[in-house]
Amino acid sequence: MKTLTIKTLALATGMALMTSGCTGSFDSVNDNPNSPTSVSPQYLLTYALEKSIDRYWGSNTRFERLNLDAAELWIQHLGRNIYSNEGDNYEASQALMLNNWQSFFNDSQLNLQRILTITDEKGSNPNANYYGVALVMRTWVFSVLTDTFGAIPYSQALQGGTDAPVLTPKYDAQEQVYTQMLADLKTANEKLSVTGPAIAGDIVYNGSILKWKKFANSLRLRLANRQAAKKPAESRAIMKEILSDPITYPIFTSNDDNASLKTTTSRPSNNEWNETMIWGSRTDWNLSQTLVDKLVALNDPRLGVYGSQQGGVWLGVPNGLPDAIATTYLARAAKIGTAFTKADAPEVIMTWSELNFILAEAAIDGDIEGGATVAKEYFEKGVNASMTQYGVTAPASYFTTVGTVTREKILDQKWICLFANGVEAWAEWRRTGLPVFPAKDPRSVFANDGVLPTRLPYPGSEASLNATNMKEGISLNGGTDDFKTKLWWAEK
Repeated sequence: MKTLTIKTLALATGMALMTSGCTGSFDSVNDNPNSPTSVSPQYLLTYALEKSIDRYWGSNTRFERLNLDAAELWIQHLGRNIYSNEGDNYEASQALMLNNWQSFFNDSQLNLQRILTITDEKGSNPNANYYGVALVMRTWVFSVLTDTFGAIPYSQALQGGTDAPVLTPKYDAQEQVYTQMLADLKTANEKLSVTGPAIAGDIVYNGSILKWKKFANSLRLRLANRQAAKKPAESRAIMKEILSDPITYPIFTSNDDNASLKTTTSRPSNNEWNETMIWGSRTDWNLSQTLVDKLVALNDPRLGVYGSQQGGVWLGVPNGLPDAIATTYLARAAKIGTAFTKADAPEVIMTWSELNFILAEAAIDGDIEGGATVAKEYFEKGVNASMTQYGVTAPASYFTTVGTVTREKILDQKWICLFANGVEAWAEWRRTGLPVFPAKDPRSVFANDGVLPTRLPYPGSEASLNATNMKEGISLNGGTDDFKTKLWWAEK
């Protein structure tokens, strides 16, 4: 969604940050006599939601598409039929790192922080529900940043004012970032009240505070599960707290709770994939051979939603092919389905299906009660929720075909349900090493020594503007600043 009227109102917010992960305070815009002295939280909220989710889902600018030209390719949901060096062969341009870093901090976090400032109890426009929503979204964006780069500016990011701006914020270790994110989501749930003041400008849940509470607690379960192998006692306590008290801590209970940006059939409020592939006439992507072969083997009806056949046969493009070979798949391999390229397709950041797979994994790992029996229940709910989300039904023999529910099967199905949400699928693969991908096509040529990227290096702007702290961040990550260093929560 690209609402130009909102962008105009909030333009000054993006200018305050410059290019580092630091920020001068948003309050600095109020010192400009040519700018408005205040911006309503509803406009800030719309802008921040739009910019963060659009950026996450796709971005329609070439070389900047974190989801389309990095994660979805690396996780083998999609493959490129041309320009393999734009992600499919594990290469990435500096623009990918720089512009995603800048946009998430400048366009998203700065505006969300401003909402927190003005709607706090001591702010100029107190409103606990705006505060809670902004805290949920700020946490989600920080989770994307830390799961992409590792250590990031966190405790000092978004701090300071015009009198003492924090222009070179320190980097915090990913473990510390997770600790605070989990705490912030609990605070957000406490702030959000269904009997509290109304909010406007909400293009995710249309002002439903109950659904924001569900997202806060479901996201908290996602993050607790991601760190569970490193901090099992803490993660189990969080899961128990949430699951034992659904009145206080509601979670997703249907697809109606899915967190997504609501797009429209009209530009500029259309879905980013529609802008890139339909309006931009880009046909660079087909379904990956890995995905097609998996869904064909399972007789999975989601294949007909995820893609469409060409030539009357299901065929995917192998990842990493040189252009001379890859181009031969343009008119043969399955195209991306219209469910994802139509103008009003939702831009999804978390679903009920994903939550069920999180809980299935937690059960089979012993992080919540119930063991294999409960894991199977959540597993089947996750599969059926995904099927329902896309308007299809699992064949009667589907679960027989899948076989005994194991951790590997849970994460396999989670990977399937996360189609199009490649950034999240990439995080889960880097955490677990699952699913196990088939051997690379012998014709494929990969950079990065053939290693599927485990993170993005820091952008060049940080080396220029915040070098000392960036070096500390590299040290906190425990490796070099490259595409191979594993993040803190990696299990292998």
